[in-house]
Amino acid sequence: MALRILSLNAWGGRLHEPLMDYIAAVDADVLCLQEVTRTHASGFGWLAYRDGDLVLPQRANLFAEIRATLPGHQAFFHPASRGFLNGDDGRSHASEFGLATFVRDSLPVIGQVAGFIHGRFSADGWGDHPRPRNAHGVRLYDEAARAPITVVQLHGLRDPAGKHDTPARLRQAEALSDLVARTRGSPDERLVVCGDFNVLPDSATFRVLGELGLRDLVTAGGHTDTRTSHYTKAGRFADYMLVNAAVDVEAFEVVADPEVSDHRPLLLAAR
Repeated sequence: MALRILSLNAWGGRLHEPLMDYIAAVDADVLCLQEVTRTHASGFGWLAYRDGDLVLPQRANLFAEIRATLPGHQAFFHPASRGFLNGDDGRSHASEFGLATFVRDSLPVIGQVAGFIHGRFSADGWGDHPRPRNAHGVRLYDEAARAPITVVQLHGLRDPAGKHDTPARLRQAEALSDLVARTRGSPDERLVVCGDFNVLPDSATFRVLGELGLRDLVTAGGHTDTRTSHYTKAGRFADYMLVNAAVDVEAFEVVADPEVSDHRPLLLAAR
């Protein structure tokens, strides 16, 4: 039976109802989610992220809401930074922002590595751009295949100047490669790396990851858009899913409908 692996930038839950409906219905074994919020001192509901003139509504506790929607999954949250979100009452709430990984209970987690691939945890504010970024890898035992599989996700650094290669992005790729190598059991083991990379298809990131035997399914499949109608800027690539030769790809989809974020979900069925 194929494993279903989902990667999605959740956009802080801005499209909350369709997002939650999709997560419940997609029936993924492993969900790799970026831009997930967690606010300890606030109940469920909406808060606002403010960055100069930019104001974005965010779910206060998206991680807890998704965890409640997926009671049959193990839940892991790894914050990249902690800053403040604002309520309608004018109060500020300390909130964390980062990666969430959900693994079906029937898949034992036999190893995991989390760490920063750019910068370090910012505890007293969101930080200056490009802000801290982390990655999380899980090594799972797949009973159907009688073999392990390693899944690593990341949220790549955002540079206001664009998605072109920079020295910081090259260092990030090298740090990611090191984290992947520390997570997987052996070079011939099945390996999936996914997430919102925030780079272009010709990035040196893919050369670095190619040295691990990884190839990208988005560009290899002829897909030219990983964004939805909620993203109005030029440059339609951001999200990628890479596999090594040990992964038998049964199906791969860049999901255009429903729209649950400004990013499209990437959905892999793999043996």
